[in-house]
Formats: sequence, C-alpha cells, structure tokens
Amino acid sequence: METIQFLPITDWGIGIKERPFLISGPCSAESEEQVINIAHQLKDQGVKVFRAGIWKPRTHPNGFEGVGEKGLAWLRKVKQETGMLIATEVANQRHAYEALKHGVDILWIGARTTANPFAMQEIANTIAGADVIVFVKNPVNPDLELWIGAVERIHQAGISRIGAIHRGFSTYEKSAYRNDPLWQLPIELKRRLPTLPILVDPSHICGHRDLKRVSQKAMDLNYDGLIIEVHHDPDNALSDAKQQITPFALAELIHGLKLRKVNADDEQFIHTLETLRQKIDKYDEELLDLLEQRMEVSKTIGLYKKQNNVTILQPSRWDEIITKIRQKGAERNLSTDLIDRMFTAIHQESINKQMAVMNNGVTLPSTNQGKSDDNH
Repeated sequence: METIQFLPITDWGIGIKERPFLISGPCSAESEEQVINIAHQLKDQGVKVFRAGIWKPRTHPNGFEGVGEKGLAWLRKVKQETGMLIATEVANQRHAYEALKHGVDILWIGARTTANPFAMQEIANTIAGADVIVFVKNPVNPDLELWIGAVERIHQAGISRIGAIHRGFSTYEKSAYRNDPLWQLPIELKRRLPTLPILVDPSHICGHRDLKRVSQKAMDLNYDGLIIEVHHDPDNALSDAKQQITPFALAELIHGLKLRKVNADDEQFIHTLETLRQKIDKYDEELLDLLEQRMEVSKTIGLYKKQNNVTILQPSRWDEIITKIRQKGAERNLSTDLIDRMFTAIHQESINKQMAVMNNGVTLPSTNQGKSDDNH
C-alpha cells in the first residue's frame, strides 16, 4: 500500500507554528462553571485548544460517565468566550454526530474505540468529508496494525487533518506507569507513516501528576505535541483525579521542556554523527552474522533431539540461560528489559528452527554427541 501523506500541524490553519502543540483541559466536563473557569485559566497560559470529556467510558457501571450532550453547549460557550478551539472524545457515531452539530473543532477517538474496527468505520462514515481535525489514540493493547487501520479509515473518509495520540498500552506486567508507553510502537508507527503528526498523552501513560519525564522524552523523540489533563481542583475531580494537574503546574511543565532541533548544520557534528552511525551499521551487521550462526547451531541441536526422540522445549535449560544472560547483561550495563525481550525472541526463533527440523525428514548419523542437550 502506498504511504499516506498527512498534513503537518503547521498547515492545519489553526495558528500553530511551533512545537509543542498543546491540547489541555479537564478529564471530564463536570459543570458549566468548572469548564468556563478552567478554560479562562488555560487561555491566560496561552493554550489554544481546550479539551473536556463529555462521554466517559468507564470500566465498571455506576461510575461517573460524563454529563452527556448538555456539556457540548458548555464547550461551545468556551469557544465563544475565549476563541479557543474545542476538543472532545467520541466513541460512537452518535457522539460524532452531536459533536459536529455543536461545532467541536477536534475529535479524538479513544483507545477502546480504536480497537473496534466496526465502531471506527461507523465514526468514519458519520464524519466523512467534515471540516474537522481527528486524532486517533493507540488501541488499549499493543497492536500496531489496529492503530494504523483506524487512521486509514479516517483518512479514507476524506479527513485531511489527522494525527495520532500515544496514550500507552495495557500490560499484565508490573510497571511504573498506568499504561506502559512501549515507545517502540509509536516509533514504528512513525516509520510506517512518517508524515503522521503524533502527540503524547502523559496523563494516561503516567496515571499520576509527575508528567515531566514522559513529556520530555516525547519532545526528544520529536513528537508534535502533548494532550494533558488539567483541573482547577484536581483532588476533587470526578474522574482520573490522580493524574490531573493545575493550570499553574501545566505552565511550569511546558516552560521546563527542552526543545531540541531535528537536525544540526554544524559540519563537525554531521561528520562525527555519520562516523558513529557507520559503527552502528557495522555492529548490526555483525549481530546478524552471529544470529545466523547461532540459528544454524540450533537447527543442528534440533536434529540430534529428533534422532534421540527428545522434546524440543527444555524449561530447565531456558531458565539456566536467561538467569545467566541477565547477570552478564547487568555486568555490561544492559537493562533486564532489553535482555528479556531480546533473548525471549531469540529463544522463540530457536524453537521455530527446531520445530522445522522435527517436521522434515532430515536426520543425523548416530553419535555419542546425540546425548547432548541444549534448548537452543
């Protein structure tokens, strides 16, 4: 499929000329007074886009699920009083219809909806050809194809101003985050769709009010902007109280960000960087050569296991390998996360190679070495 060309945010006609593009406001619209109060405080901080959740998808029933359509009138009043653009989440075609009817400028599609192609297509059909900006959040689970597919559906609906929002992913592993950022996925999204604007949602990634580290990393990765939940009284917010910050804290956060250049013109810098990249390319080539050699050994082990009627998977051997390799990785200042991910993938590929050997007709001559055993 031909790569889609997306408009940069600076060409969206909304007066944004530099990073970070900022969308901010409360998790939920709770009352007209609350919405107007926060909007004016954010306007004073220079924020140009005001967000508020009108419909709030909750995991369990009986929680606060948003004020519903009456909140759209409050957003419209924000637009009239402050001149700010207004944004809200839509989860189905009725939401999308009502939001457009009330003049909402920016729609975002939440993680649960992104994961549902039927809902995505219904929304796409509802907003087809509309003069609206649409952001697509990543799906709840780390599925890049679902994310890309959702973006494609909006694009095919004739929407020209499209962006993505990285809000982190649900995982079963313990994490310091509410939703693990899994930075490699949005990086791969950017590789696949290089002109697609991307914002980070540090509020949902972190799940608490210390948003600086995630926000700065997004800027260092050349994200286009941030969507941050702000409340005038976060402790008493009706939803996601722990992750909302005050307008003053937002100003401190934004002013503290370091915005780095994508490229540098200094010839010495360019020369040094190119030299270092050549080293990286050389090491990558050597790693591939070593992996090829390792897999050949794995196939040979598979043949011996087949000849001696031994199962492929040897759990004790894998436990021995990962324990030893974690220790050696730590000695080399390599993170346990890297070691686990890399060697789990290598382990799985070794199993795949041995499975292929088990299922073909190749055998090795009998030898005492056939009694040796390696899970790889």
